[in-house]
Amino acid sequence: MEFLKWCKVQAERVGAAVCVLLGAVCLLLGWLGVSDKIYPGEQIPYIASGGLMGVCLVGIGAVLWLSADLRDEWRKLDRIEDLMRSGGYRPEISVPPPSMANGRAPDGVTTGPGRS
Repeated sequence: MEFLKWCKVQAERVGAAVCVLLGAVCLLLGWLGVSDKIYPGEQIPYIASGGLMGVCLVGIGAVLWLSADLRDEWRKLDRIEDLMRSGGYRPEISVPPPSMANGRAPDGVTTGPGRS
């Protein structure tokens, strides 16, 4: 039951893996069909069915996997945003470096036009 629960949670990744595996099988079957045919006219049906279907399924699997990764990143960003809004995030107090403690820039550093 743990595996089924994981499959429900990771449905996009499971779909991506299934698409890539089916695409690989289609490519393999297409290649096996083409490999024993001498004439190009006999190879075209295998290329059209196995090759194109396999490439499309692999592409769909890749897009599904990227979609799942992006969804995970958005969830992380939402958690960070919620934490910041709830007040659980306390940024460090910005303390100037010791060389700028007196309000002047160190020697050789320009702070802008007309400033020292």
